[in-house]
Amino acid sequence: MIEMELVGVRLELPSNSPIVLLQEQNGNQRMLPIFIGTAEATSIALALEDVDTPRPMTHDLMRDVLNALTVNVKQVVITDLRDKTFYAELHIDQDGKNVIISSRPSDAVALAARMGTPLFASESVLEAAAYAPEPKGEDEAEAEEVLEQFREFIDNISPDDFES
Repeated sequence: MIEMELVGVRLELPSNSPIVLLQEQNGNQRMLPIFIGTAEATSIALALEDVDTPRPMTHDLMRDVLNALTVNVKQVVITDLRDKTFYAELHIDQDGKNVIISSRPSDAVALAARMGTPLFASESVLEAAAYAPEPKGEDEAEAEEVLEQFREFIDNISPDDFES
């Protein structure tokens, strides 16, 4: 397993689809983009920005329940890529017992962002879907523009938008 860092959430052009972007900590520092839903992208972005919502969102609730039950989430692992679908696991410690729970990567990353949990990816996933970072240049301005658009989206979103 390769340790990864949560770089952030981006919009993939031209589709404007949200992705979570993980980067290899050592070695080639490969980038792993994973397409996710808008709600999960918002949840991850709010966690990265330390935004407190008036009511707990789903991933906040999950964190709070795990903490109340004294369950330690030891790590999140992106384990597989099959038919263009990523798979992940939560590795938890419950009263000294190691438990592995299947998860969508977006939910696992959203939880990890709230709990400070280390992220990992299998080498086979990185070989199949990661890419080497490009040297910064002209494309950087375009990427910054997309990032600024997403930041604007996050700045204008209200926690009330998620209340039911």
